[in-house]
Amino acid sequence: MPELLAAIQSGRLVPDGEILNANGDVRVTKAAIDPVWYLPGIAKRFGIKESTLRRNLFEQTAGMFPELVTRPDLKVFLPPIGGMTLYFFGDVSKLGQPETKVACRVHDECNGSDVFGSDICTCRPYLAHGIEVCIEMAQQGGVGVVIYNRKEGRALGEVTKFLVYNARKRQVGGDRAETYFERTECVAGVQDMRFQELMPDVFHWLGITRIDRWASMSNMKHDALTAQGIEVVERVPIPDELIPADAQVEMDAKKAAGYFSTYTPDAEELTVAKGRGLEA
Repeated sequence: MPELLAAIQSGRLVPDGEILNANGDVRVTKAAIDPVWYLPGIAKRFGIKESTLRRNLFEQTAGMFPELVTRPDLKVFLPPIGGMTLYFFGDVSKLGQPETKVACRVHDECNGSDVFGSDICTCRPYLAHGIEVCIEMAQQGGVGVVIYNRKEGRALGEVTKFLVYNARKRQVGGDRAETYFERTECVAGVQDMRFQELMPDVFHWLGITRIDRWASMSNMKHDALTAQGIEVVERVPIPDELIPADAQVEMDAKKAAGYFSTYTPDAEELTVAKGRGLEA
């Protein structure tokens, strides 16, 4: 990633020839995970009857899995949702040991930013910063973990996400934080479709009970982790200098909505149009 070369050039990262090379290459271990649900266990965790869970899954998937209601003897379900990719920095065998320090970024997919570099959001910059934090931890003898979830556009999908972007840029008064979530709700009917309660499962599987450096400002992800007994020692916000100018609308809106931050914009600031106009 060119961002890592920039971090090396600025002195934030120092190549060691083991984890990080001078040309920006990083030694990383990758793993892919697809979700598999044990329906009796999922129902118990949600405090509902298994039959209720099955019926709702059957209806919400437009009836394409009739076995959910016709075959109660089948207890395992492979949901038609995206999986995740894990990126490990450092010695993976150290995970699960109480003395091992762990840095982590849980990143929800954003194709427009992660792949194509759109600057309307902080997704790619925060992903790059999270990788930087993980590299630092690995160089210090710990383990860095980046968990990349397939939850494009707050799990609303890329088409819906671009419709929201279009609505934000075309609204009267310009792109501003006070209407950030409202525009999503107008287009999609909801502000966010992500369901973070199952997100911590991968941490249990990896044996991680403590995250020493958590590269995320999301209150939903943080609360889901701590509710399941995973300790978060330090929350690491994205540095201000890494936030693209056009993404300030998103950051202001999320900070006002409860994202972790040392500064929360007031109601007056939220009304100021900070996003680029259509003709800009």
